[in-house]
Amino acid sequence: MEEINRFFNEKNEVSNNAEIDRSQVGNYLEAIKAFSRLTYQSLYVIDYQTRAFDYVSENPLFLCGKSSEEVKALGYAFYFQNVKPEDVELLIKINEAGFEFYENIPVDERKLYSISYDFYLINGKKNKVLVNHKLTPVFLTEGGQIWKALCIVSLSNNTSSGNIVISKERSDEFWKYDIVAKKWEKEEKIKLSQREYEILSLYASGLTINEIGEKLFISADTVKFHRKKLFDKIGVNNIAEALAYAKTNKLL
Repeated sequence: MEEINRFFNEKNEVSNNAEIDRSQVGNYLEAIKAFSRLTYQSLYVIDYQTRAFDYVSENPLFLCGKSSEEVKALGYAFYFQNVKPEDVELLIKINEAGFEFYENIPVDERKLYSISYDFYLINGKKNKVLVNHKLTPVFLTEGGQIWKALCIVSLSNNTSSGNIVISKERSDEFWKYDIVAKKWEKEEKIKLSQREYEILSLYASGLTINEIGEKLFISADTVKFHRKKLFDKIGVNNIAEALAYAKTNKLL
């Protein structure tokens, strides 16, 4: 239990007697269950008061061979069983940095922020997969602490753990965390041209260069021209890196 408590931070302490407007909850899990039926991503809900999972979807990516009910029952113990030890330490550092950042956000804006990062899940002794994990508040206490949060897990397009980003809804600003320097760096989203956005979106849909050209009524060489401009703009070397960048920085 002591190890699990390392995932929780005093800056977001939700005690048993915390002031919470419970009327906001309703039957919210039904909406999340409906969403889980429409997406390829894994979903789960954290309750920071009980320090447990309220819900875990049945998508196998996050389950590591277990049933959703087994993962729900394990709660944060699941991480110690199915995450690389060095990545468990990374997640604890991300929690600390994330809650420190969150503490400085005005209470009425806190639901607008989400955090994204990558880590390795382990399914068996040798099978590991890099996943992207996004967390966003669903309900807050009267004092502004996160009471319940929705987590979305999908395959990462990056090549290593970390890649920690906080973004704000309807904003071009985002913050990247430098885990060595232990500080957040504020940046602004790169704006894509309409053509760059179209080409990147079609690549994300799995189309080839020739298929993209046919779709947009341009030549394959013109597709390559815009692709090269896109790579230079966002500082990547290939389309896989471009898609990873676009996903992390919410360009698509």
